[in-house]
Amino acid sequence: MPRFFKGFGLFFALAFGGAALPVQAAGDLLVAPTRVVLDGSRGTEVVLNNIGAEPATYRISLEIKRMTAAGGLDEIAEDKVSPAERTALDMIAFSPRRVTLPPNQPQVIRVGVRIPEGTPPGEYRAHMLFRAVPDAAAAVPADAAKPAGGGVSIALTPIYGITIPVIVRVGDLGAEAAIGEAWVAETPDGPAFNFDLTRSGNRSVYGDIEVTRPGAPEPLLIARGIAVYPEVAARQVSLRVPPELAAKLKGPVHIRYSEDREIGGGTIDEADRVVK
Repeated sequence: MPRFFKGFGLFFALAFGGAALPVQAAGDLLVAPTRVVLDGSRGTEVVLNNIGAEPATYRISLEIKRMTAAGGLDEIAEDKVSPAERTALDMIAFSPRRVTLPPNQPQVIRVGVRIPEGTPPGEYRAHMLFRAVPDAAAAVPADAAKPAGGGVSIALTPIYGITIPVIVRVGDLGAEAAIGEAWVAETPDGPAFNFDLTRSGNRSVYGDIEVTRPGAPEPLLIARGIAVYPEVAARQVSLRVPPELAAKLKGPVHIRYSEDREIGGGTIDEADRVVK
């Protein structure tokens, strides 16, 4: 099961000369799987595990996120949810909705779907949020210094969470993807390997990216869990890389986009590009 780091949303795993761990998120919480696809009435399970030294409580809920052309996920306010997104929220069921996890004790979250009769074919998606519930006793330490002069003291307690997509597919759906231009660029956080990825069809595409140099047996870069959701026809993929890898990626490369290994790892698209 993948480990999560502090923050929200899904992030891509990078590897220099080999595969990396999948998506990660909040504190000491482990979540597996990191993506759920339901294409029938049969449900599934998501397993949580607290690898910390103290018990931790998490609240579980559903929310709507939409992909942007830059590949990010924007949280959508309830009053801005579309009818199809509302359908997704209504058809996905899960239990329990709040858990307290002792250290190293797994907890199963049961996830099911109720597809109303007459639901139009399509892909429906919500994101399951696991949000830490802060310990009230720990929010204000007993030994915290009181402000001079009788002023007001405010203790800020960070709240951590992670979302995973829950996808419901209704009907016979299909999609294709194509790799566009690729380039290396500097960002405020360091160099990044970038490429355009387009999608067509009536469902999302999801898989792994592998970048190789012609004639070299080992890949230069592997990125797991690259998705293009139905709300966008194209997105830019930007993968942060170390400076030494950024230099090696320039020039002729072969880029392969393949299905998740758990469903066979078949090629979605591949292309030869000259990286600038």
